[in-house]
Amino acid sequence: MKTSKVIEAARRLSKPYRVTNGKKFRLKDVDPCDTGELKSADKPRAKEALQTGIIALAQLQDVLYAQDNWSLLLIFQAMDAAGKDGTIGHVMSGVNPQGCQVFSFKGPTSEDLDHDYLWRCVKALPERGRIGIFNRSYYEETLVVRVHPEFLARQKIPEECVTKNIWDDRFQDIRAFERHLNRNGTVVLKFFLHVSKKEQQKRFLERLDNPDKNWKFSMNDAKERNFWDDYMEAYEETIRETATENAPWYVVPADNKWFTRVIVAAAIIDALASLKLEYPKVSTAKQKELAQVKKVLLGSK
Repeated sequence: MKTSKVIEAARRLSKPYRVTNGKKFRLKDVDPCDTGELKSADKPRAKEALQTGIIALAQLQDVLYAQDNWSLLLIFQAMDAAGKDGTIGHVMSGVNPQGCQVFSFKGPTSEDLDHDYLWRCVKALPERGRIGIFNRSYYEETLVVRVHPEFLARQKIPEECVTKNIWDDRFQDIRAFERHLNRNGTVVLKFFLHVSKKEQQKRFLERLDNPDKNWKFSMNDAKERNFWDDYMEAYEETIRETATENAPWYVVPADNKWFTRVIVAAAIIDALASLKLEYPKVSTAKQKELAQVKKVLLGSK
């Protein structure tokens, strides 16, 4: 498939899940089982499309790296077992490791807690020409910290700064931060992999039944299911308040992993293609130098 057709298909597939204005966004309007225009019978075709997309993504990433002007930040948020790790692994499988940086953010360390909540993510931002991936991010500060206020109490924030408007303040901070990144050449894409509670239970049970996957499960994963509704409310408001044209959210149905991966790849391809990337132009002097080098090489034994 020609690159132009891949890009066109990517834009068509990802657009229904793109949120740029959160005013009317409601999480209940997105079905975690949805597979868009690709039905279950299209699963083989979807896998083929993903492979085609991986090739196109690798080509676009190569130009991004060579041009060295833009950078791309991909943020993945989801409930446990939604498939973040697998999606990142599959979608980015064709990308040159030199041009990709992956950071997984766990609970903050004591050093992290001695800084503002954006600090540890700021120092992990991608360099120009590279794709940065955040497996969880500063959005945990409006999600898990909101669901569990005791985490906020540990952040050593001055009492007068923790007002009743703290979540609105953080939404404002995040919007400003992402606008700053965009204005300086970092494109931000945010993915919420929307898995259903039923599918999460199924995946947890599969982990428990498979000894090779036992390591991925902890009792805390099961306990967090008790806060499901609180998390869904927190995700909905976070997406509503931080979805912008320059830093969109993609709310991706995640009950079918094969579909999730196709949509994520499509969104990334669409974003990179919109940058109109080009390989650096070689000067006339450089071209003459290269011609001379070629002549020398051809004349050598």
